[in-house]
Amino acid sequence: MIADGARHRPFRSVRRGAALLAAACLLWGGMLGGGASAARQSTAAAAPPDAAAAVVPLEITGPAAKRFNMIFLGDGYTAGELPRFRTDVDRHLKVLWSIEPFRSYRSYINVWAVETPSRESGVDCDPSLDAPRRDTPLDMGFWGGCDARSVQRLLSVDSGAAGRYADLVAGTSAGNRQIVALANSGTYGGAGGAYATASGGNALSALITPHEIGHSLGGLQDEYDYYGRGVPGGAYTGAEPSSAHHTTLTEEQMRQQRAKWWRWLGEKSVSGGAIGRHEGGLYSTKGVWRPSAHSIMKTLGYAFDQVGREVMVGAISGKVDLVQGHTPNAAPIGTDRTVWVDTLHPQGGELDVVWRLDGRPLPVEGARTLDLRGLSIPAGRHTLTTTVTDPTPFVRDPALRGTEALTRTVSWTVHTRAVTRPEPPVTASFTGHTPTGEPVGAWSTVYADTTHPYDRALTVRWALDGRPVANPGNDRDLDLSALGLSPGTHALTARIGDGAGPMLRWTVDATPASASYELSEPLRTVREPGRPVEYVYDGPFTMRLSARDDQDGHVVTEFRVNGDGWYSYYGWPTDAGAPFLFTPSGTEIDGLVYGKLGTARVVPWDDATPEYGTHTVEYRTVDPAGNTGTAGRFLVTLVPPAQS
Repeated sequence: MIADGARHRPFRSVRRGAALLAAACLLWGGMLGGGASAARQSTAAAAPPDAAAAVVPLEITGPAAKRFNMIFLGDGYTAGELPRFRTDVDRHLKVLWSIEPFRSYRSYINVWAVETPSRESGVDCDPSLDAPRRDTPLDMGFWGGCDARSVQRLLSVDSGAAGRYADLVAGTSAGNRQIVALANSGTYGGAGGAYATASGGNALSALITPHEIGHSLGGLQDEYDYYGRGVPGGAYTGAEPSSAHHTTLTEEQMRQQRAKWWRWLGEKSVSGGAIGRHEGGLYSTKGVWRPSAHSIMKTLGYAFDQVGREVMVGAISGKVDLVQGHTPNAAPIGTDRTVWVDTLHPQGGELDVVWRLDGRPLPVEGARTLDLRGLSIPAGRHTLTTTVTDPTPFVRDPALRGTEALTRTVSWTVHTRAVTRPEPPVTASFTGHTPTGEPVGAWSTVYADTTHPYDRALTVRWALDGRPVANPGNDRDLDLSALGLSPGTHALTARIGDGAGPMLRWTVDATPASASYELSEPLRTVREPGRPVEYVYDGPFTMRLSARDDQDGHVVTEFRVNGDGWYSYYGWPTDAGAPFLFTPSGTEIDGLVYGKLGTARVVPWDDATPEYGTHTVEYRTVDPAGNTGTAGRFLVTLVPPAQS
């Protein structure tokens, strides 16, 4: 389905081979009715990928077969417009990286672009049904592929063609990738399901992708309290939902039964408000409750709340293997060698690695290589294990923590009579590392994996701006956030051993992007020492946010009002180039409400009471390296208009 993330009734494909949109949702479009029929057959359905198509690796964190792969396809971009496609992809990608848990698990994901030059610019039926049909590789089109029974914002793609172009990325398959098809258009539109679509040139469309991945990867449901735009959804009458983030239970029942989000109850929601019991969801206005007042599964622009974020951590981690490689364990090994394990490396923090011999922990501080020769192992047969665990605070459910997505154990039989056969010499070199082509953020964890000689343990030594950095225990990861880096650009190196061993170099960006605001003319401006600037209005006003960074790439700007959830700034829904409009009661656009000052209002039946008085507006940035800037703030006082 489309427009705000709601799931539609089942319906037929809008074209033969077109993406099934059962999970689609856009930010401000209407809902489809059931039974949309195919508008036309696609002549591209049987055509092989164009020879001019090019696979461009954008962010490669490991072999495609061992990663979750995000593949961006472009349609309606001519050869001369491919730079625009690259800019559109960068914006969509940086918005995704600004949202947890994608920000912390970015290193689990490869990102590819498949550039497909189009013979003609643009896509079908954009923006109206009488607009020209375009000759494009993916046959994308608004109105569900030019179907008069559909809605304008439903942007379809020929799934057969999309799949064939995605197959050009070696090592990927339907099981380890997410396709995002971008149309060369500034018209707002998109859809979701197995494939996500969005108009590349509309700033709002970049918010669709994380929501759609919430559906297709995480199995999250929509939190809307309506099915069709502008029509309240009525009362929920079903059984207790299977959805992790919907319930009919009271808070007390959740605690007593240890059910649903009981572990998060009462905490401040990262998407705004508090984790509790907020009525409305699953397209019903009454009788069913969700965890937060708003999250990305209810209103695009906000973050996943803690409940959805926990689900998504499990879903992303379930697409990869925490253990990327280890010493072979099919036969007993001797005590005259080293044993090793290679792990994944979340950017948000190190994984825990615990070694045990016959069940007893070994004091090796999370090292990835264990030298058995220094352990004085008694004669006989023993069991050696290593357990790799993701300690992320994003997960509180021990059942999820115990799954292979977040905990993996490898075991070996060690026998003192087993003798390691001589192995060919292994050259000390790096086998994997945090990409060096772009700056890394001062908040992140950087890693460097090495080869594994059987007769010695290699050591990785780190230096920052030429000075050694102490990094005991797990020397493969370096947590930059613990170093307290001063603002500026720093040089980070990793070297194997001492002297002239192999070395890696990174640039560390420790300066977040800066943000500025521009407001419409106020009635008056109040400046007092020790207090943010105050602007007084007696009616609607606009706010434009801008960002500046000393590095290349799209910068995400965000704002929040009165400490509510951070909300992505995108301009205005009907014009991405226009500033955001605040009004006393909000502005209704196609059945959704935007810009109510004070308590957020999403649908027309939410409380529209104007909230006069003084409000705090904060604003900040998330730069391409993932650094979050210090929030700025100002005050807005809204007074009732003078009576005539």
